[in-house]
Amino acid sequence: MFWYWFFAAPAILLAIVSLRGEGRRAKYAANRLSASDETLPPVTLIVPVKGADEGLRENLAALASLDYPDYELIVAARQAGDIPPGVLPSHVRVVLSNAAKSETSEKVQNLLAAVRVARKRSEIFAFADSDGRPAKRWLRALVAPLSEPGVGATTGYRWFLPEPADFPSLLRAVWDSVAAGMLGPGDNRFVWGGAMAIRKQVFHQARVPDCWDGEINDDYALAEAVHAIPSSIAFAPGALTPSAEHTSYARFFSWARRQMAMTRLYSPRLWWPGLIAHVFYCTAMTASAVLAVRGYLPAIGALALQLAPGMWKGYRRARLARLALPEYASWFRRYGWAHWLLVPLATWVWLLAFASSALLRRIEWRGRLYQLKRPVE
Repeated sequence: MFWYWFFAAPAILLAIVSLRGEGRRAKYAANRLSASDETLPPVTLIVPVKGADEGLRENLAALASLDYPDYELIVAARQAGDIPPGVLPSHVRVVLSNAAKSETSEKVQNLLAAVRVARKRSEIFAFADSDGRPAKRWLRALVAPLSEPGVGATTGYRWFLPEPADFPSLLRAVWDSVAAGMLGPGDNRFVWGGAMAIRKQVFHQARVPDCWDGEINDDYALAEAVHAIPSSIAFAPGALTPSAEHTSYARFFSWARRQMAMTRLYSPRLWWPGLIAHVFYCTAMTASAVLAVRGYLPAIGALALQLAPGMWKGYRRARLARLALPEYASWFRRYGWAHWLLVPLATWVWLLAFASSALLRRIEWRGRLYQLKRPVE
């Protein structure tokens, strides 16, 4: 039984320790969601577009009709053909980078082109992804923490709400929500590119354009630049971004693998502990299930202690997301169960994504192939 407890004991300990700070995070989210907006500076909101996302027209319409007093919306693309016909709302600026192929990703080049032509009176750059459909107060929530001392950038996160919900799309929603559970009070390790904002002054002080040069990823590089000033990154729970996209098993796994490959490249201090933890989780889960079937009673209790904390956290994540997205209450009533019941299965997907990304050296992203390497300083 030595090898069983060698894996089971750390897995139980990790599961219990993972609950630390959940109460503080919930209180923080509730306070943020109930706070009033005091300072609303002019904003340039940039969304890169590359081809037809599911619901793209509705997503862009939502970004063009936000409840914010003074903002311009820029749709950035490499060429006109990247924007499907009939999806652009009125009163939107289109910026084409006409960028040549290079080690800098096409998305980053499009963002840089939009930043260069942003109106001068905007005090804040905000960024969104074309697959998100934010609520009316999304931009208010994203901008609000920037008025606090020491905050250099803010971030929201994605929340998949497929309707109708098929199983692979639900599983992806559960898998992806784990990252949202890492965001909370104080300084956060990363920003998510689909909902991030930064003051223009900080953007240039942190030399973000220089930091983006040669990069594949926009958000990890921006987070590094902000932390290097140093400044903090604040989480804005009101900027949780619904996405109605559906997926297949193959597309989901390919996407998850790419996400983990990006994390390995840009944040190995997150990737390595995550890989090791999931090796212990899944090995202990399997051994506990086998021994429980064989009648080893301690394994039954061990399995419960391994599964219960993660399932409870999944339930809490969905509950907080429902508070942030009250207009989707009916979705949570129908499908909220997935966020606790599918957690054990999602844990295995995490392990597969970590392991399969370990040797990945090249990724395909929006029709382009990129080598996974950082620019040499």
